[in-house]
Amino acid sequence: MRVLTGPEGAGAGELSDRDLERLYEPPTLPWLRVNMVTTVDGAATGESGRSGSINNVPDKRVFDTLRRLADVIIVGAGTARAEGYGPGDTPIVVVSRRGEIPENLRGAPPGFVLLATCETAQGLDESRALLGAEHVLVLGADSVDLVRLRDRLETLGHHDLLCEGGPHLLRDLLDAGVVDELTATVVPRLVAGAGPRITAGAPVDVPLELTLLLEEGGTLLGRWSVVRSSA
Repeated sequence: MRVLTGPEGAGAGELSDRDLERLYEPPTLPWLRVNMVTTVDGAATGESGRSGSINNVPDKRVFDTLRRLADVIIVGAGTARAEGYGPGDTPIVVVSRRGEIPENLRGAPPGFVLLATCETAQGLDESRALLGAEHVLVLGADSVDLVRLRDRLETLGHHDLLCEGGPHLLRDLLDAGVVDELTATVVPRLVAGAGPRITAGAPVDVPLELTLLLEEGGTLLGRWSVVRSSA
């Protein structure tokens, strides 16, 4: 893996895991980044309907790096189900308007799975019984208030926030103005089909600035900072 565009002194040789951690460290805290993967023709999933069917070894290295750096992982309930998320060493926050916890996350130790949901969620009572009321964050009446979600996670001591999608959640986070950075891998494949892009939903227009671009075997791995309006 080599640096094509990056900070001065990033180095020209093969990157170690420590090099990757240094290159992906947030410039400041708190910091919320979203990590996604796509093919050259813009597909966010492959034939299985999962991002796991298009990612590769370079993408997995950066994926693992971001998880090591993160205080907490944020993911939409649909993505957590589709990708088979299970509990790990880093707490996972499931965003679900219906208040449902994916099956594979139901056996996590207390505090390793949190739910971000809303007052009208159908599964609210069940999720409180399953996770404990203190681990269910009710943030809004009919939908999850993502500004409040970021604020609450920071209040809980989580400052390096990593979101892993899916496309609808990324779009909504961008619309709410709470994303600091997009990290995205472009794998050298064309898959066609009618699969989703990395964003889905009503249009948004968010300018980005490229701060890092890595390459390995034709795979491109980038960091783009969200450009804040000066108005």
